[in-house]
Amino acid sequence: MRFLLKLMAVSAALFSGHVAMAGETCRSVMHLGQPYTVCSFDPARSEIRLYHSNYAGKPYGSFRAMLDDVAVDRTTVHFAMNAGMYHHDLSPVGLYVENGIERQKVSTKAGWGNFHLLPNGIFYVDGKKAGVMETTAYLATGMKSWYATQSGPMLVIDGKIHPRFIPDSDSLHIRNGIGVDGKGIVHTVVSERAVRFYDLALLFRDELGCANALFFDGTISSLYVPEMKRHDGLFPVGPIFAVVTSRPG
Repeated sequence: MRFLLKLMAVSAALFSGHVAMAGETCRSVMHLGQPYTVCSFDPARSEIRLYHSNYAGKPYGSFRAMLDDVAVDRTTVHFAMNAGMYHHDLSPVGLYVENGIERQKVSTKAGWGNFHLLPNGIFYVDGKKAGVMETTAYLATGMKSWYATQSGPMLVIDGKIHPRFIPDSDSLHIRNGIGVDGKGIVHTVVSERAVRFYDLALLFRDELGCANALFFDGTISSLYVPEMKRHDGLFPVGPIFAVVTSRPG
């Protein structure tokens, strides 16, 4: 009887658009008839980092290369996701800050492609807090974050859907992004099927309570989630968002 009640509760959650747990931090979410993987982290309790290159300056390009490298420093990676767009040489397109060092300057110009579909934005980690902010707003604060990665377009800006998104657009792709809710919880999302920008933005705003959310990338959207036995490696990655545990040597 208990099993039946639990099964009914999970089914109801899926069809209502709410979450069904698939591990401690990650779960499957059905939103507007499409499946997503959502993983959430409290930056006050989880160690969130950004990675891009090894000590020699060579871009990792894959989760495997990053995992092997950080293991030498006795760092265990519990979760990873691609975290921003990159050039052919895997260098970040926009602002990238790692360990307090600015490795790529911010970009504020308009141009072709999703990154330049303004407004774009920045995900940042500052101590035990994280956030997503539109690029010019971030720059206006004068903030010097320990970690930061710029991407675009913004999905949700101060509670409003990006003005260029079309509700019935025929542009459908696998997509991933990041948002921070009113309690400071970081939500990462990857669609499991091709979806619209508009629908992904609605998920962040209406289901996850994120007043600001940022698109990371499209087809290359990749996850490393050992608790779900998932390790995507079909496409190269540039900047990497990771949740880790580090142990003193």
